[in-house]
Amino acid sequence: MAKVEALPYDDRTVYSVAAFNRGVAQWLGRLPSVWVEGEVTELRRHERWATVFFTLKDPNDGACAGVTMARGRFDALELDLVDGERVHVFGRPELFEQRGEFKLRALTIERFGLGAHLAALERLKARLAAEGLFAPARKRPLPLVPRRIGVVTGNDAAAKRDLVATIRARFPPASLLIAETYVQGPRAAAEIAAALADVGGRPGVDVVVLTRGGGSFEDLLPFSDERVVRAVAACPVPVVSAVGHEQDTPLCDLAADVRAATPTAAAELVVPLLGELQARLERARTSLARTVRGALKRDRDRLGRSLERLRAAPRRALERETLRLERTRERLRRAPALALERKRAILERHGAKLVALSPLRTLERGYAIVRTESGSVVASSAQVASGARVEVTLAEGGFGARVEEVTP
Repeated sequence: MAKVEALPYDDRTVYSVAAFNRGVAQWLGRLPSVWVEGEVTELRRHERWATVFFTLKDPNDGACAGVTMARGRFDALELDLVDGERVHVFGRPELFEQRGEFKLRALTIERFGLGAHLAALERLKARLAAEGLFAPARKRPLPLVPRRIGVVTGNDAAAKRDLVATIRARFPPASLLIAETYVQGPRAAAEIAAALADVGGRPGVDVVVLTRGGGSFEDLLPFSDERVVRAVAACPVPVVSAVGHEQDTPLCDLAADVRAATPTAAAELVVPLLGELQARLERARTSLARTVRGALKRDRDRLGRSLERLRAAPRRALERETLRLERTRERLRRAPALALERKRAILERHGAKLVALSPLRTLERGYAIVRTESGSVVASSAQVASGARVEVTLAEGGFGARVEEVTP
């Protein structure tokens, strides 16, 4: 450690700026590490810097202190700090001798108050989102005309009155089941979750509205409680969340099937205007009547065509049968002549064959048929003997003869 020495003057002790700064820095270095509370402002972090810089500001009187922290240590905390967050910083005071700047060298940082709640909510939000509780695929459509509307609310007259009055004005026949419960304080989360489970399971309830009026961040914390968020996600019927004002977004809004900015907006979502619904029904009735009339006309036309076909069918069948019988009669009338003609042609062919094969044709060429007295045709000289009488048939006529000589 360098020694702090004064300059040699006769009547006073004088230090150079470097010596003064060095002395103060050495004195500050003997102080213990402390916790300091304040709001983060002027936060500066850069990937190429080894150090993160910000200013810690007292929200009461505006007093400020510069803070430095090693970037690796700062990033490891994963705080994602932004200006305006209230924190507790644990560190040691230091003086940068070269420039005479006083800084608090931070060793660790913790969120405090609202900042701590926000950090916890962000961690819960990330965990529930990873489980799929906020997935768009889980969102269910609201019924057009619910049989019964469940309402989970506090005894906040304004929120409940606005919701009920708007529902009654828009749809007077609406049936409501109202469950009043704690909506802020330590008992609120468990009571809200129990009321959601009870109302959502009641017979006839088609949709549940979870609502309360505006309030501070702390007042609305029960609606970001894990028990309430899971109860909203587990409700057997669609849930409309109308909590706080439009700028408020408790975690139950993310798990609900529909988010409404106000209780009045929630009422407009769960019930239609009776007049508009009646007009739609009248338009649907008129359209259905036109459709039915058109269908009846088409059916009448189709029936008329069918009747016409039925009336014409016997006539066309009779005409077809008459024509068929006429053709059959004509075929029957011509059949004997055709058969006789076919038989005559066959006989002529057979006659021609017989004529061609007749012995008479052979005799016409100069041949003769010789028969014995017994009528047998003589085909061999061995059938006759000398002196035997034979009959000779010629092409024209014949004669008798006696065998004089037999030649083998």
